[in-house]
Amino acid sequence: MYVRHLSIGDFRSYPAAELALEPGVTTLVGLNGQGKTNLVEAIGYVASLSSHRVATDQPLVRFGADRAIVRAAVVRDERESLVELEITPGRANRAKLNRSPLPRTRDVLGTLRTVLFAPEDLALIKGDPGERRRFLDDLLVQRQPRWSGVRSDYDKILKQRGALLKSAAALLGGKRGRGRRSSAAPEGVDPRAAAEDAVRTLDIWDDHLATVGGQLLYARLRLLRDLVPHLQQAYREVSANQSEATAVYRSSLHDEAAEAIAGGEVPEPDELRQMLLDTLGERRDQEIERGVNLVGPHRDDLVLGLGPMPAKGYASHGESWSFALGLRLAAYHLLRHDLGDDPVLVLDDVFAELDSGRRERLAAMIVDCEQVLITAAVPEDVPESMAGRRYSVTLGEVSGP
Repeated sequence: MYVRHLSIGDFRSYPAAELALEPGVTTLVGLNGQGKTNLVEAIGYVASLSSHRVATDQPLVRFGADRAIVRAAVVRDERESLVELEITPGRANRAKLNRSPLPRTRDVLGTLRTVLFAPEDLALIKGDPGERRRFLDDLLVQRQPRWSGVRSDYDKILKQRGALLKSAAALLGGKRGRGRRSSAAPEGVDPRAAAEDAVRTLDIWDDHLATVGGQLLYARLRLLRDLVPHLQQAYREVSANQSEATAVYRSSLHDEAAEAIAGGEVPEPDELRQMLLDTLGERRDQEIERGVNLVGPHRDDLVLGLGPMPAKGYASHGESWSFALGLRLAAYHLLRHDLGDDPVLVLDDVFAELDSGRRERLAAMIVDCEQVLITAAVPEDVPESMAGRRYSVTLGEVSGP
């Protein structure tokens, strides 16, 4: 799999740009702020419908423009597909595949698969649990695009159930059982009766959360089971460190279930659904007390370690870089194994952050990838063994090779 051509309009800093690509290594060279990362960000957006740099679409649209356009010609098994995306903040984005409009933007997922490593990936090691959950869920979607719909359904359930919890908390004055009346209930309606109605409705949303959340949790656990061997090998190769990289799933389920999962067990979806229901029942008072969802995959974490020590807070800067790189390379090799072809590997301003030993080891690991896209501030940052086509990027103008 490779991208043959990229075309963008009003994307980030570019009024327009065209980039012809080939299999093998392509390096975009330019000083910081010239626009090279914007190009690989556009390719990543085609693959994932999200950016590795920002959480919303608004910054992707050039200032003063109403929308951005991204087109990518993708070749897989000698067959070419054209993906077209229209990004319009505040409105539904639109997608076309081979000139035909798609009913949902996410229907384009799977046409292009990428694995992107960037400086922001240090957050996988040093950042909040949300960064690691996103890593797992994004990889799930790359592996099987249908999980995009499951993630969307789960987010909607959380929103509805969270609103109901806040309503119940307000009706009870913020403390269940305290007996205070609240102005949150309509005039003439007993707040406690209204609160009890809200609590009964929670049973319905508990079932929804447990059903969809159980599916998502099952998929994450299976993914992690498959990913860890690739992670351990990739970390050893890129770091030359004797410490073993580990990844343990920390669940928000009750203690016994969480301990079994941390030990590597992967219960079936129906079992996980019941575990979620049980834990939701145990923590209902706390949830109503606080007015927030406290149980489910959105509260989980992936605990990364080096030998017996957690990576967060203990790993050196170099070890953290190697671990983050190991996670991305593990994702690459897992997708390669699953799909039977190579995803596009993107290395965004990575070599400058690595010492010479790690640079050379990384170069040796990716020499056989079908397509590698690299950004670098200066050509000397990229090992000679990664010589390939080079473009120069200056103030949004692309020239070369």
